[in-house]
Amino acid sequence: MQTNNARSLFAEFLGTATLVCHIVGSGIMADSLTTDAALAMFINAICVAAALGVLIALFGPISGAHFNPVVTLVMLWRKSISIKLALLFIPAQIVGAILGAILANVMFDQAAYQISTHVRSTHGLWIGEIVATAGLLFVILILVDTERANWIPVAVPAWIASAIFFTSSTAFANPAVTIGRAFSDTFAGIAPDSVPAFILFQLVGAVVAVGLVAFFKNQTEIEMD
Repeated sequence: MQTNNARSLFAEFLGTATLVCHIVGSGIMADSLTTDAALAMFINAICVAAALGVLIALFGPISGAHFNPVVTLVMLWRKSISIKLALLFIPAQIVGAILGAILANVMFDQAAYQISTHVRSTHGLWIGEIVATAGLLFVILILVDTERANWIPVAVPAWIASAIFFTSSTAFANPAVTIGRAFSDTFAGIAPDSVPAFILFQLVGAVVAVGLVAFFKNQTEIEMD
């Protein structure tokens, strides 16, 4: 493997692991500090948003800071990344997510290996995942297409922080993160049986985002003509 590809691959692994460690770890911490569910969610949202901003700023120049298989797949569809690299990124993201959850478990003196029992399986939650994922991809793609990618480290965390509160699913919006969170039976966990549907509707959200971006691009071109 070329050195640049190896660095990109490790950046995706480490970035996704760190992100999930923040998600699970801040959830455990918040749950231990308060019985107020709204406050616990607020703590979790702020921590996740802060981590995302830092990670995107750090690893963006190295790998593009996807940390998310649906982002990688959309970038592959747009030919912004090679098939070979995409096929390396996605497993690295998934393995990183699982290890990030395990690290958070261990940090808080819990069993390293856990399987979540938190069932998340309703139509409302699935719609929430479509909205959260579509919004995330729309923010990224619009900023890239309008040559404002430097705003991504700010805009993406802002979207995720708000989506944690306004979507019914609390904005997983990421298949790797969803899989990783199944390995922690804590505040942020998701039961394995709930994972496939979440991933399916995240993919639907990605398709919706691509369609919206294409619509706005076509409208802009029509107006310019």
